[in-house]
Amino acid sequence: MNLHHKKRPLFITLEGGEGSGKTTQINKLAERLTRENYKVITTREPGGTPEGEKIRSLFVKGGTEKWSPLAEVLLVLAARAMHVERVVNPALDAGKVVVCDRFSDSTVAYQGYGRGVPLEKIERITQDVLGDLTPDVTFILDIEPEVGLKRSTKRMARERNPDSQAEDRFEKMEFSFHQKVRNGFLEIAKREPDRCIIIDAAGGTEKMADDIWSALSKRL
Repeated sequence: MNLHHKKRPLFITLEGGEGSGKTTQINKLAERLTRENYKVITTREPGGTPEGEKIRSLFVKGGTEKWSPLAEVLLVLAARAMHVERVVNPALDAGKVVVCDRFSDSTVAYQGYGRGVPLEKIERITQDVLGDLTPDVTFILDIEPEVGLKRSTKRMARERNPDSQAEDRFEKMEFSFHQKVRNGFLEIAKREPDRCIIIDAAGGTEKMADDIWSALSKRL
C-alpha cells in the first residue's frame, strides 16, 4: 500500500463527537502503519505544540459560556496556525504520514453547526490561516450523542473527582448541541464524500480499527 501521495505522504484526520473513541483508533492506526513500515506521527487539536496545548487548556476546561462562539473559532485557529507551521507541514515534508485527532472539520461541526457561527465566516478565516492545506482522508467516527456521552472518559473522570480540571467544557453543553454537532459531521461527509469516510463508532474497538484500515487500503 502506498501512502505517499502527491509527492507528500498522507495527512489523515479522525473526527467525531464526544466518546466516539478517536484516541484509541488513532493509536491503533499508527501502530498498523508502523508495522507496514511507514514513518508516522500522531498529533491532536487543539494542541500539538506547547502554545497550542496552553490554548487547549483554556478552550476545553471551565464553564460552557466562558467563550463566545466566534472567540472559540479564533482561539482554535490560533492553535491550528502554530500546529500546521511547526508540526504538520514539517512532518509531511520529512516523509511522515500524519494522523491527527481533530482538525478543521471539528471547528465547522462544533462552532459552526453546534454554536451557530456562520459557516462562510469559518471557511474564510480557515482559508486565511491554512491556505490550501486539507486532510487527504478523514474518518468520521459516528455515534449517537447519548451513547457517546455515556462512554466518555472525561465524564467518568469528572464523576470520580468533581474538583478535577477535566477537559469537559463541551460535554457539559446541552444535549441539542451534541445532536447539532453530529448532524454537522454527517453534513460535512455528505458534501465531501471523496475525502470523508463515515465509520460506525457504536461497534467494538477492533471492528472499528478493521473498518478504518480496510477503507484506507481502498483509498490507496
